[in-house]
Amino acid sequence: MDELKKTVAHNIATLRSRAHLTQFELGEKLNYSDKAVSRWERGEAIPDAYVLLMMADIFGVTVDYLLKEHSEEFLEESEAEVLPEPEEVQPRRFSPNHRRIAWITILSIWAISLLVFVITATAGVAFWQIFVYAIPVSAIVLLVLNSIWGSRRHILILVSVLVWSILLVVHISLLSLGNFWMIYLLGIPAQLIILIAFGIRKKQ
Repeated sequence: MDELKKTVAHNIATLRSRAHLTQFELGEKLNYSDKAVSRWERGEAIPDAYVLLMMADIFGVTVDYLLKEHSEEFLEESEAEVLPEPEEVQPRRFSPNHRRIAWITILSIWAISLLVFVITATAGVAFWQIFVYAIPVSAIVLLVLNSIWGSRRHILILVSVLVWSILLVVHISLLSLGNFWMIYLLGIPAQLIILIAFGIRKKQ
């Protein structure tokens, strides 16, 4: 087990160095602290299978490559094949096709909302609230798509939009019972909780 730790530690440190990443930058991409990366590179712990899979994707190698010992000659010969160029080592982000899918999905939600509004307006009861309800629905859809294709930094914005839009929906829904504008005060602690939660890093 100690030999495996040393092997994985050496491979992580070597690949990180050749990808021109600091321990902090690698930790950012993995959603771990630089201290966790330091422990891995010192052979004090081995990342779990999911983290190894993410590392393999970042460095352009296989998980098997991370777990096996390689001679220096092999590393030099295979570096051009298994390692991406520094500029290719980027966080996950929406590709053009992903953006198109997101736009189509969001526009479909708003098209349905418009259809409902037109139908109700024709019937003499314009249901304008449907456009307010479409905001949290859109935020939820984008959160799901972002969890698949996007990066963590967008989640903070989307969760914030979702919280405030839900408060807006509740306010609009209760208009007939009175002006419950004070419900927005709930958004202050909720927003603080979100900001604090996103400041927490996974540690190992």
